[in-house]
Amino acid sequence: MDWQISEDTVPSAPVTESDARSLLGRPPATGAWRDGDPVGDRRFATLGAFETESGASLPGIRLAFETWGELSPARDNAVLILHALTGDSHVRGAAGPGHPTAGWWSDLVGPGAAIDTDRWFVVAPNMLGGCQGSTGPASIAPDGYEWASRFPYLTIRDQVAAQARLADQLGVNRWHAVIGGSMGGMHALEWAVGHPDRVARAAILSAPPITTADQIALNSVQLDTVRIDPRFAGGEYYDAGDGDGPHRGLALARRMALLNYRSPTELNQRFQRSWQSGVSPLGRGGRFAVESYLDFHGNKFTRRFDANSYLVLVEAMNSHDVGRDRDGVDDALRRVTATTLVLGIDSDRLFPIDGQHRIARGIPNTLDGDAAVVLSSDFGHDGFLIETAAVATHLRRLLAT
Repeated sequence: MDWQISEDTVPSAPVTESDARSLLGRPPATGAWRDGDPVGDRRFATLGAFETESGASLPGIRLAFETWGELSPARDNAVLILHALTGDSHVRGAAGPGHPTAGWWSDLVGPGAAIDTDRWFVVAPNMLGGCQGSTGPASIAPDGYEWASRFPYLTIRDQVAAQARLADQLGVNRWHAVIGGSMGGMHALEWAVGHPDRVARAAILSAPPITTADQIALNSVQLDTVRIDPRFAGGEYYDAGDGDGPHRGLALARRMALLNYRSPTELNQRFQRSWQSGVSPLGRGGRFAVESYLDFHGNKFTRRFDANSYLVLVEAMNSHDVGRDRDGVDDALRRVTATTLVLGIDSDRLFPIDGQHRIARGIPNTLDGDAAVVLSSDFGHDGFLIETAAVATHLRRLLAT
């Protein structure tokens, strides 16, 4: 679970008056991309009927995706990049019509970059259940209404199954590399375990082998925060006017999540006990700067995301356990045949480094033996998005093998 867009993953900073003005006006009932909105750089793959692990059926699914570079005649240069919880397919490119934010990994993907689009055919899908063009709760069901609360429960394996169909449609039988961070790292690991013959290399960044009880507990509070917003209306809010959707619950859930994405060191250093304005927060009605920072980013989030999608995707994260029905985590990891980079951040309090070390110990062929690469960073979980120079070094190592 990370911020996943470049303008939000820069080092934390106090909210300016210009920042505050940018959020004037009521937020929409949903920040989802909807049919009829500008397409931007998206492409769409229609993938047919889909049955989930739980036995629910969707009569047809679609994945939005973006690509860079060209697929080679031998179809052996494809690289799959998988985003985190609140990310999307816009890995590289400017903000503009259809893309409210610039690409979230532009420093790492492009001509001459670590993931060199002059060499690799790069594919980045928006995950199933998301809200930026792929089939999700905000999508229109066959009866002409949004799926809303009717949208089925999804697992990480369901989302990877949808990605495998996309690979089939693109004619990619085997990925040169599958790369993902956070929730995207869960997908990358599931690809490597569940489809070993289709993954030559894998990069698993800041992701665990299972979602632990502690992580599920943190997620459960966020889920309930969305659901108890009266304007959530049981998930049936799409006809609400601006300002009448579940933005308060979604913004608060986001604020809670942000506390897990950054480290105490960074927040303490950036904000200390500073005030947001000249008005004292000590009983005088003012606010501490860190309070305004969280509030700003929570409110900003509601303008680009959908509350129902947030629930679906967080619950999918809760499903993550590569050892489920595979005789446990250790046996599952032994199935991986890909050359694998496992990387974590020493200050990550969402997915602590011991999870990455467990993955590294269990996979037979990693770049660094039975220990994960550990980046030292004050930025916590978001370090894999911010420490781009260090991450680039290790991705180059992987792609050069």
